[in-house]
Amino acid sequence: MVSVINTVDTSHEDMIHDAQMDYYGTRLATCSSDRSVKIFDVKNGGQILLADLRGHEGPVWQVAWAHPMYGNILASCSYDRKVIIWKEENGSWDKMYEYTGHDSSVNSVCWGPYDFGLILACGSSDGAISILTFSGDGQWDIKKISNAHTIGCNAVSWAPAVVPGSLIDQPTGQKPNYIKRFVSGGCDNLVKLWKEEDGQWKEDQKLEAHSDWVRDVGWAPSIGLPTSTIASCSQDGRVFIWTCDDPSGNTWTAKLLHKFQDVVWHVSWSITGNILAVSGGDNKVTLWKESLDGQWACISDVNKGQGAVSSVTDGQQNEQ
Repeated sequence: MVSVINTVDTSHEDMIHDAQMDYYGTRLATCSSDRSVKIFDVKNGGQILLADLRGHEGPVWQVAWAHPMYGNILASCSYDRKVIIWKEENGSWDKMYEYTGHDSSVNSVCWGPYDFGLILACGSSDGAISILTFSGDGQWDIKKISNAHTIGCNAVSWAPAVVPGSLIDQPTGQKPNYIKRFVSGGCDNLVKLWKEEDGQWKEDQKLEAHSDWVRDVGWAPSIGLPTSTIASCSQDGRVFIWTCDDPSGNTWTAKLLHKFQDVVWHVSWSITGNILAVSGGDNKVTLWKESLDGQWACISDVNKGQGAVSSVTDGQQNEQ
């Protein structure tokens, strides 16, 4: 059974587009059409406003926390075409870096696995994806994939650093084989996989199943088991689960999780990668889990607006 454990009154003056907990689950970052990013201390069910970050000149679509081994760092992206990286020093938050290399709205930001250092992928409506890598001394190295998605990129999500199957196949004492990969979703209805080879980013796979804009993609966390899993959701109301058991990463199969009656905005994996949260235009969040027979079942139904919770039986699922 799922229950609502905390409600935070953000005092945002317009729609909230994203809310992200930090690594330890003690801080919450939110962003809004009111152009602000806010950070709250939410320890023990409380809510203390720690920072109200102003720097964007348009709606702020997404925020992302870097791994805490690099300090308290938060990235935000906006309709104003900017990506801002914020850092906390001695209790106060300031801009660490501002990236202005896109020609249109930046819709998604996602930090790569900490194994790769500070590396941020940014997807934009100009169709390009930028990869920003911190090289020390305040310098950021920029790589750009132009025309990653025609008409625009809506979402980016990194693959786990460990190669599928490395948990089982790795000779003891040997370092696992790391590889930089991420997935993106766009207005061309496509899900695309990207891989770094010899310092250059190349399109690795093109996954087709959606019939309208892909709104979000999420690569599931992994501990090095043989299967790779990606979730994608779309304007077409459908959520697909993509899996690949092939070590070379070439063969992906799509399974329809559910067809909703409205646009599906976001998909988000639990830290262990076995539960998927889905939020859509029906103002509901649903949680889904794969059963032993490989079928995905809804294990909850949290009504976002009311904070009410009800269990979903198979009969109700079909009406969602």
